[in-house]
Amino acid sequence: MNYKGLFACIILITALVTLTDAKTTKAMQEERNETVPQYYYPEKEWNKVSDYIEQQYGEYENVMHEIVSPDIHCDIVIVPPTEEQPFYKLVTMGAGAYKMNVPRELKSDVCDRAEYVIFLPKDWNLKSDKEEDWWPFRALKTAARLTVGTEEWLYYGHTIALTEDGSSVAENTKFNSCVLLPSTGKEEQWVKPLKLSAGKKVAFLQIFPLYQEELEYKMEHSLDKMLDTFGDEIEDNLVVNIQRKNFCK
Repeated sequence: MNYKGLFACIILITALVTLTDAKTTKAMQEERNETVPQYYYPEKEWNKVSDYIEQQYGEYENVMHEIVSPDIHCDIVIVPPTEEQPFYKLVTMGAGAYKMNVPRELKSDVCDRAEYVIFLPKDWNLKSDKEEDWWPFRALKTAARLTVGTEEWLYYGHTIALTEDGSSVAENTKFNSCVLLPSTGKEEQWVKPLKLSAGKKVAFLQIFPLYQEELEYKMEHSLDKMLDTFGDEIEDNLVVNIQRKNFCK
């Protein structure tokens, strides 16, 4: 501010106050930018995704709400175990608001939006913050954010490193990565992509944890050949088993 005729000291004080206010405003804006997601479903689409998760995976009451969402707003829906399917089904809700950079020549076959799914045993401690219990949640959020702001994209058959240095995700297991598979629903059916609107579909991708040897085998050969090593046991291992057999060792 510059008021003509005022004493220099008053001008100085005013300038200092203005500078302080500017910094405060900037800090508030930065804080707001950190908490307001850049990509999110409009209410109508949010409800559509929520309804589809119930239709495909089962009814749910509990959702792990994300408090800070700097890019996407990624909640995790917790579908409880049932008599028919005695395991938890965790499904992200919000990742598909971001449109991935799928190559133009693949867009007719590949969805450029995705939510991510992982199955956990019914005795898994969902309330624990220990890494041995928390890593599946971290895996979901890692997958959900991996492509945001990049030229990358994820779909069936893609692998994801779950630790930066290739170490195990926790001390009680040797999993260190995962591969994305088609997801199965409450009727053991393949979960098809959800159509939100014309040209806007969201795929549901299953996170399947891998050992280092399985990851290397898949990278050296192919997804199909790696899955062949599991034989008929692949379906029995869709629910996370931290001590399951290493099929490429």
